[in-house]
Amino acid sequence: MKLASLNQGRDGVLVVVSRDLSRAVKVPAIAPTLQAALDDWATKRPQLDAIYQRLNDGLEAGAFAFEQSACASPLPRAYHWADGSAYVNHVELVRKARGAEMPESFWHDPLMYQGGADTFIPPHSPIRMADEAWGIDLEAELAVITDDVPMGASAAEAASHIQLLMLVNDVSLRNLIPGELAKGFGFYQSKPSSSFSPVAVTPDELGDTWREGKVHRPLVSHINGQLFGQPDAGVDMTFNFPTLVAHAAKTRPLGTGTIIGSGTVSNYDRSAGSSCLAEKRMLEIVEHGEAKTPFLKFGDRVRIEMFDARGQSIFGSIEQAVEKYAH
Repeated sequence: MKLASLNQGRDGVLVVVSRDLSRAVKVPAIAPTLQAALDDWATKRPQLDAIYQRLNDGLEAGAFAFEQSACASPLPRAYHWADGSAYVNHVELVRKARGAEMPESFWHDPLMYQGGADTFIPPHSPIRMADEAWGIDLEAELAVITDDVPMGASAAEAASHIQLLMLVNDVSLRNLIPGELAKGFGFYQSKPSSSFSPVAVTPDELGDTWREGKVHRPLVSHINGQLFGQPDAGVDMTFNFPTLVAHAAKTRPLGTGTIIGSGTVSNYDRSAGSSCLAEKRMLEIVEHGEAKTPFLKFGDRVRIEMFDARGQSIFGSIEQAVEKYAH
């Protein structure tokens, strides 16, 4: 099943979207918002599934043409958003470029930070920043949405609580990160609002692409119309999504609608390109002694998307221009 939220009101208007992303239908009699549907998922999901089947069969009255540009993020705001760093080869590379050894613990204990969940950027809205000197970067990732996860849940238990998946652009301000981390208290100003794909999908929608708690398809990023990277999201994912969810729930329960991100998708096979400019710059430092690729500038455009084996977009696209923010 595929679901989206029209960009209307603080929490959006829930719609069921056809598999080919061409049609959608509002479902106010079932749930006005995605959060409302998730809050009663055991009851609402079968009802939404029935709508989805009729929509795909061309039998659903009230269907209209689906426009990705009319969407907010599937959860326009959320109770909890935490992002991991599941691709440890990416972390290893970043540390290598600055001459730092990577602790052995990073291979069995995930990194994770809690981000701001109150103002996600719609997937086709601009990334507005006040200063290019902050080092504006994209980070192409995947994320899951959970139902209620009990504190202390194991990875095996956490797997059953993953209800939806979507794409992420975890916007990062690279030149603000070192100063913040040097304080020893983590990210804040360097991690502004993130964006998510127009559509969230249930795991079964991915077929055998979803296995071992990972999504085994390339995540494709373009900058200014040029292919930037297409690393496979399943190949080098050290920590799968159930492990990341269990890590987040170690000392607290997770409420329904919690979003857990994968971190920047990255492959050891560098021919697949990168999912963030920081990684590309680190590769340049390792090879040439200096970074040559600039961070994003005002006017640049980013596109992030994932396709199935037939070339059909799974989640829709994140398409954003970088613009100057003024008070």
